[in-house]
Amino acid sequence: MLPETLHVPAAVLFLVGGVLSCFLGQRTFRIVLGLYGFVVGVLVAGSLIGPADTTRDILLLIGGGIGGALALVLAYFIGVALIGAAFAALAVHAIAAQFGSEPPAMLVIACTIAGALIALSVQRYVIVVGTAFGGAWLLVMGALGLWHRESVTGLGGAASGWQAYPLRPAPGESWVLVVWLLLAIAGLVAQVRLSTPRMVRAR
Repeated sequence: MLPETLHVPAAVLFLVGGVLSCFLGQRTFRIVLGLYGFVVGVLVAGSLIGPADTTRDILLLIGGGIGGALALVLAYFIGVALIGAAFAALAVHAIAAQFGSEPPAMLVIACTIAGALIALSVQRYVIVVGTAFGGAWLLVMGALGLWHRESVTGLGGAASGWQAYPLRPAPGESWVLVVWLLLAIAGLVAQVRLSTPRMVRAR
């Protein structure tokens, strides 16, 4: 978990990366992959070491972020597959949440594998959709972090650090999902418009 002193820099990183990913994700996909890898690496390292109170802990978080970024940048196709798998897992959990239950583990595994395979077969569309929705969520996290409303999305407060729980905002804060979806749709439209001239010239 990030210490309180790093909340603002992390929020700014999420905002900048969110704009880049949401509206220019297809053209800057390798950079976006690196950003996503860094965020995931920091979150994984933070879950392992707990609250980062010392310089050593912060260095471990940064090291985890760099490792995650390198892993996704160097493994381009794995990154695409992971995006598809992540969206499939999120969809399964979101549907199960509507019924007030947790999906069976085997169903989640099967859907993530199917999502990864589908993503590899339609890479361009997965990149556009994945970066638009992922970037929109980074924008939401960054804005709420600067607004000191981390608890709205379950990111935690100054005492507990940052934790990301998409699709499950705090009770009474469902407007966050509406903002996320609107930003994602705007990102989709922007990326499609940017790619259309290139497709026309190719013809």
